[in-house]
Amino acid sequence: MAPTPHQSKTAKAKLIAGGKQPKARIARYLKTTEPQLVEGAKNALLLKGIKCSENMSTVLKDMRSVQSPHSKLLSKNNMIVPFDDEGQQSLEFLTTKNDAALFALASHNKKRPNNLVLGRTFDRRVLDMVEIGILQYRSVGDFPGLPKKRLGSKPLLQFVGDLWQSDVNLKRLQNLLVDFYRGDPVDSLIVSGLDHVMVFTAAEASFGGQQENMPIIHQRTYYMKLKKDPKGGKAPAPYLTPSGPDMDFKIRRTKFASPDLWKLAMKQPTTNKAKKKKNQTTNLFGETIGRLHLEKQNIDNRSGKKSKALRMAEKLEKAEEGAAIESELGKEQEEMDHEFQQAYGFGREDMV
Repeated sequence: MAPTPHQSKTAKAKLIAGGKQPKARIARYLKTTEPQLVEGAKNALLLKGIKCSENMSTVLKDMRSVQSPHSKLLSKNNMIVPFDDEGQQSLEFLTTKNDAALFALASHNKKRPNNLVLGRTFDRRVLDMVEIGILQYRSVGDFPGLPKKRLGSKPLLQFVGDLWQSDVNLKRLQNLLVDFYRGDPVDSLIVSGLDHVMVFTAAEASFGGQQENMPIIHQRTYYMKLKKDPKGGKAPAPYLTPSGPDMDFKIRRTKFASPDLWKLAMKQPTTNKAKKKKNQTTNLFGETIGRLHLEKQNIDNRSGKKSKALRMAEKLEKAEEGAAIESELGKEQEEMDHEFQQAYGFGREDMV
């Protein structure tokens, strides 16, 4: 029988506390690791594989500078083969220990030179992994004299090419890249806080007239400076300057989550879902239109407040109607008396 969530939490707390009742500090830490209704930014763990060249170490350093302060770089090499079961267990252990949901493992060998594995976890288990091979790279240090990215600033991400929508692997890679670089989730942005743009262009690769299966992805990073619009517009005009890191890479291997696990990872709590408002719509102009449902109203018997002139007119109208009715009744009575006298030879007033 599987343990309940409370039993699992208690067992985990005792394991961290060394078999004893957890202290207040450990209890507070465990509370921060529990699922939240509104999750913050995901931390990324940057690792070196069995063998890591100087160029791949530079790649990890540039990734740390782009993702700071939500990234951590480990300097030692790790005996990890990410697509093996033991390697995945090591990645799960390190990400759990460093409280990271994203990871990047750089390595270099003869079979797979300039290799980079990007991945993420769900419920402390590896969810997705994509292995890419870097074909060309330009570091941040290759663009001297440009201001650096501000700490904690969010990049603008642009994905160019129809392959991002048609190719299944690229569609999942796009989701992973957005997860990697999005930073803190926010409801609104200040225009002056935008300082860099990352563009990912997917293009079909062809060598010697033969088209390859995996497309080449070109990543370009630009420093963005906002200036006054020369045309006189209110919104500032962005001026882009290449700032790095830039790389060209292609996908080598992938390991994506199963449909059931992906559906479970994408599940949202019911409290975060906005309740649908009945009988309320929004038109093209952003105006809210509501619909009211009322019972049938009988307005014939309703009498509102009337002015004095209307009340006098109503009295005169009623008096005239009464006088007309009395005159008609008098005429009918006279006709009946005349007919009676002709029939019997005497009138009603002669009867005793």
